[in-house]
Amino acid sequence: MLSDDTRTLHQRLRTAGVLPTLQRMAVAGVLLREPRHMTAEQVLRAARELLPPISRATVYSVLQLFVRRGLLKELPIAGAATVYDSNVAPHHHLYNVDTGEVSDLPSLAVRLDGLPELPAGLTLDEVDVIVRVRQRRPEAAAPA
Repeated sequence: MLSDDTRTLHQRLRTAGVLPTLQRMAVAGVLLREPRHMTAEQVLRAARELLPPISRATVYSVLQLFVRRGLLKELPIAGAATVYDSNVAPHHHLYNVDTGEVSDLPSLAVRLDGLPELPAGLTLDEVDVIVRVRQRRPEAAAPA
């Protein structure tokens, strides 16, 4: 008998046109129960706790399938491993360069006053704002 949580994940995958295999359910169990930001390697480690024999290739394949089906977003963080976001609603992010941690920013934390005029034939898909932060470095002492 399936738990309500598992039934909900099954239905969410089916609604997105994804057959809920054991491997896909393991990845869904890691990412889709609550909003999360994880790299593929983090997902792999967590999925192996649920399904030890799951392979790296399978996890990467499932992540790409979930992105194509609108269950996940890939965050474009230059210089970092791809981060997968299970909150697919429009929102912005805070990225800690020192720790690699990604978190959602409150919806009113970032305001855009305008966007560039787009060339003919193009339409705006979405706007991703990633605010990069790092620990403040101690200031060097001034020479005496």
